[in-house]
Amino acid sequence: MSRETIVLGAGMVGVSIAWHLARRGRAVLLMDRRPPGRETSYGNGGLIQREAVRPYPFPRELSKLLSAVPNRRVDIRYRLQDMLRSAGPLYGYWRNSAPQRHADIIPEYASLIALSTQEHAPMIEAAEANHLVRKEGWLEVYRRPAGLEKRAGEARDAAERFGVTHDLLDAAQLKQREPQLSDGLAGAIHWTNSWGVADPGALVAAYASQFEREGGRFLQAEVRDVSRHGWSWRVATEKGIQEAQEVVVALGPWAGDWLRSLGYRLPTFVKRGYHMHYAAPEERRLRHWLLDADVGYILAPMRPGIRLTTGAELAALGAPPQYGQLEAAERKARELYAGLGERLEETPWRGARPCLPDMKPVIGPAPRHPGLWLAFGHGHQGFTMGPVTGRVVAEMMEGEPTAVDMRPFRADRF
Repeated sequence: MSRETIVLGAGMVGVSIAWHLARRGRAVLLMDRRPPGRETSYGNGGLIQREAVRPYPFPRELSKLLSAVPNRRVDIRYRLQDMLRSAGPLYGYWRNSAPQRHADIIPEYASLIALSTQEHAPMIEAAEANHLVRKEGWLEVYRRPAGLEKRAGEARDAAERFGVTHDLLDAAQLKQREPQLSDGLAGAIHWTNSWGVADPGALVAAYASQFEREGGRFLQAEVRDVSRHGWSWRVATEKGIQEAQEVVVALGPWAGDWLRSLGYRLPTFVKRGYHMHYAAPEERRLRHWLLDADVGYILAPMRPGIRLTTGAELAALGAPPQYGQLEAAERKARELYAGLGERLEETPWRGARPCLPDMKPVIGPAPRHPGLWLAFGHGHQGFTMGPVTGRVVAEMMEGEPTAVDMRPFRADRF
């Protein structure tokens, strides 16, 4: 008889875990309060970032820290009261962002990133979702030469150590690849083995549909309680109680709160983000996904329109929205790309990235509860790392050798 497993959370990470387990013959129930791919995985920049081998560090330069104090930057904003409540995890984040510690974390983090496109590829094929994916890479655009020069050095290092491919573009070459951008830019890094996704939520939904075709089940329900009863786990919802031998918690930014009821106090925090879609005439649409690196937002040519996504907002998960960051990003985006048209939605989308102080996710067994597995805390890269996370979780649960060393991602490291 196949082993019964419940996966909590139907974002990219949870869907990928369910997909891999179902392929191994398990009886898998995937659960979420919303349809697959409708929370954090829906609202990202739509990039499978094979190049993202360096996790985002906390700023440590005094000039950058001081520039953030007025709370007007596009790449980072904050709610002071929420930062104080998360002072412990944020202090850990700052400490782990020290140059030597960050350098030690990079190869551990990169071990997952390096398998990202490789693990997305069979899922894209199985889900018949190639129409959603563009494999021309994306542009990291610089307004100032100093930033481009520094990033070019990091790109060479990523190429040598982690197999990342790129082209270094001067202003003229950038204009040739993306004619709609304004003049006066320093150039760009074209990351050539990363992929763009025209509708991130639709890709997650396509993976989920393929999971169901593999024999998996999806239940849309609000989880009220997770508890251990004898040799099995019991998940209570408003639609009844579900039981299984094993449970995987892949609840993204909600995972930390849920695990407190089981006695775990992991140092989770969130980085919130916003997006809006804009019209653009077809003849003026962007050819590539791009990051305005000196400012800190992404423009993405997606199915609903040009999506503008903001940087990070350090705020509590349920805090009221603050749209000033998006408005500031929009002003800068119109300087860069005059083809950005009117807004296509009345209200901006808001979501949250699940984060941990050492910038690495928790992936593996819960320390004190047999049959409980954890997979969350992917920060900015859950969409990128979902399929490889699904693979290694399935390998661990089945007692197979894992594709990468999983010791850096253990929950008990905290």
